[in-house]
Amino acid sequence: MFLAPWLWGTAVILCCVSWFLLGRRRRRQGEPPLENGFLPYLGCALKFGANPLEFLKEKQKKHGHIFTCHVAGKYIHFLTDPFSYHALMRQGKHLDWKKFHFATSAKAFGHGSIDPAEGNTTENFHQTFIRTLQGNALDALIEAMMENLQYVMLQSRTPKLQSNTWVTEGLYTFCCQVMFESGFLTLFGKEFISNNDKNLSSKQETERAHILNALENFKEFDKIFPALVAGLPIHLFKSAHSAREKLGEALLHKNLLKRDNLSELVTLRMFLNDTLSTFDDMEKAKTHVAVLWASQANTIPATFWTLFYLLKNPEAMRAATKEVQSVLESAEESISLDGKHISLNRKQLDNMPILDSIIKEAMRLSSASMTFRVAKEDFTLHLENDFYNIRKDDIVALYPQLLHFDPEIYADPLTFKYDRFLNEKGEEKTDFYRNGRKLKHYYMPFGTGIAKCPGRLFAVHEIKQFLALMFSYFEIELVDSNVKCPSLDQSRAGLGILQPSNDIDFRYRLKCL
Repeated sequence: MFLAPWLWGTAVILCCVSWFLLGRRRRRQGEPPLENGFLPYLGCALKFGANPLEFLKEKQKKHGHIFTCHVAGKYIHFLTDPFSYHALMRQGKHLDWKKFHFATSAKAFGHGSIDPAEGNTTENFHQTFIRTLQGNALDALIEAMMENLQYVMLQSRTPKLQSNTWVTEGLYTFCCQVMFESGFLTLFGKEFISNNDKNLSSKQETERAHILNALENFKEFDKIFPALVAGLPIHLFKSAHSAREKLGEALLHKNLLKRDNLSELVTLRMFLNDTLSTFDDMEKAKTHVAVLWASQANTIPATFWTLFYLLKNPEAMRAATKEVQSVLESAEESISLDGKHISLNRKQLDNMPILDSIIKEAMRLSSASMTFRVAKEDFTLHLENDFYNIRKDDIVALYPQLLHFDPEIYADPLTFKYDRFLNEKGEEKTDFYRNGRKLKHYYMPFGTGIAKCPGRLFAVHEIKQFLALMFSYFEIELVDSNVKCPSLDQSRAGLGILQPSNDIDFRYRLKCL
């Protein structure tokens, strides 16, 4: 009766012992120090996942500026010396930045491989994003986002807004709804509705309900995104799988063709999907789900943290509000609630160094992105003062939060200082030092090198627009001015801007203009 459990237990122990003796990687001469961990396959994954920053600080103290960790079946070489970061950028011959990203996208979003080498498509996705998110294309996105933010803030939320009446909401919930709805309309346009349609208001409400339903599906899918990146199949998460499929259905080409004012990004991606890929209709749609996720997953929490730190710091709020008012006056833009919207172009938004500094500081405190490169072959990685042997298919990684929280670079690194990225002239500060040496890499929430996020400029402009409009139209304050800063949700470490572990209540009301 008790024989079977005893045999199973013995088998498990023997497997673990066999892995410990035979399956564990052995450090070879010339390789970085190695941390295998004690768990088969997982290695150091649990300790790393619990608190990546503290884990890496501990290993850095133990091993120095480079070390190898076995994490969920992968061997990752963490490079922690910022003066050696450039070594990663110049190793294009030996390191591949696309392989990890392509594999992760296919795994998480459910489309076929987007690596041209796999034969499903010949589209250069990175070039598509650069072409449609930067340069002249950025101007059109900024213009559309400005209109859509004001529509969402002032018109689609009208039932909540009554003169002199405070509305109380969760700050993260508010940022999530406003940024998702506005961003969705900016990228994927609006349903064709004639202004002369007798049922205009009803149809607008129906479309808003569809977008908010998409937001719920987005949040359900996003919750398990770290698990998908870690390699777990989405079929283990039924509700998230269903949510991803519903997002895909909403973004089928036949449905997008019913919408007006599609962004250049989506229009071009539809054309390239149809002409350069062998994807079926749902796979094409899921490449658009990937675009939707990329446009929202980090921008939403970045918006929350920026506004939260402003609400907690009256001096920062005064400086930011004054700058926005000055830019609006210079642009001869008046603020009213009579339907005439504020218009700020790219040049005017770029002339806001205080907001730039505030956004950078908020992102410095909340960013936990990782930069990955996969070794194409065995090679020797030359750093500033050393060199190390790297095996084929190993990963070389940077974890910039180590940089962002380094007290030698940022004095009192856990404290929000709104002017940290301003010099004595009130302009952008670019001089940061470590051990008396000027750093080239000191701020990296968007990654670095060729794989740097192509949508970073649009993301920062979106947040500036959001803040400028909040300052212009609303009185805003925290319900509890003494509320503590929420902790960072470490479950998303490595993916970008971390979400707050809990929401914070705030209230707002329309200004008497």
